[in-house]
Amino acid sequence: MVAEVAEGPHRGRGECVPYARYGESIESVVAAIEVLREAIENGLDRATLQARLPPGAARNAIDCALWDLEAKRAGKPAWVLAGLPAPQPMITAYTISLAAPSEMAAAAEKASSRALLKVKLGADDGADPARIAAVRQAAPNARLIVDANEGWSAQNLGPNIEACADEGVELIEQPLPANADDVLAGFKRPVSICADESLHGNAPLTALTGKYNAVNIKLDKPGGLTAALSMVEEAQHLGFGLMIGCMVATSLAMAPAMLIAQRARFVDLDGPLLLAQDRPNGLRYAQSLVFPPEPVFWG
Repeated sequence: MVAEVAEGPHRGRGECVPYARYGESIESVVAAIEVLREAIENGLDRATLQARLPPGAARNAIDCALWDLEAKRAGKPAWVLAGLPAPQPMITAYTISLAAPSEMAAAAEKASSRALLKVKLGADDGADPARIAAVRQAAPNARLIVDANEGWSAQNLGPNIEACADEGVELIEQPLPANADDVLAGFKRPVSICADESLHGNAPLTALTGKYNAVNIKLDKPGGLTAALSMVEEAQHLGFGLMIGCMVATSLAMAPAMLIAQRARFVDLDGPLLLAQDRPNGLRYAQSLVFPPEPVFWG
């Protein structure tokens, strides 16, 4: 979904992806944005927006549209307005979807020239160790991270992590359901564990300490670039490593995320690569590199 905010000849755009995991739908996001239509037309600013809408997709779309509008109105890039250094190209992960081990191996072989692969695991068939082994064999030189999508349990957590460690996996996202991740407290792990679904909305980052080594920040979760910038500062202050992720979306959703990606160890902004078609003049991808947006496109 795209929100557009116009002022005179200038137009700002922001894209979000409603996420059913958190009770969002296209209809609910439209309704949330419509409630603010009059306030936006009367000059709603980003600071007031944070108080008027809760974290989530609707606020993300409006917030990023306001950043874009401010940049175009000022004739300055968004990174300048945010007081950040100029964004540079970053290595982004490329996703290998969950499937049978042989199918994942075939997909990994096709993507084996990429520097960083994100491997989807989390099936309940006991074959995740075989999946990660198959991917490693097919892509021996790629760096690997894993996203278990809340799919593991306390019973298979240890063996699955060990299997990942054996194949040189550098990070595992959300191995357990968000409501069952207390098991991670004090759990010795040979691979860093990253919070994804356990990090959402107004939940305090301090609740994740002792359980996770890193956090995955997606703009739809904190509700826009404004909140994400604050979240990055807090996460680093608390000693968390940073991953910047995305939903499956176009370059318009990735563009503002490039500003915070500069501070992350792991960048996963391959959404446009998973679509049949991206927006015109979107982000440029060259093998494993994703380049910052041109100001005419966003920011």
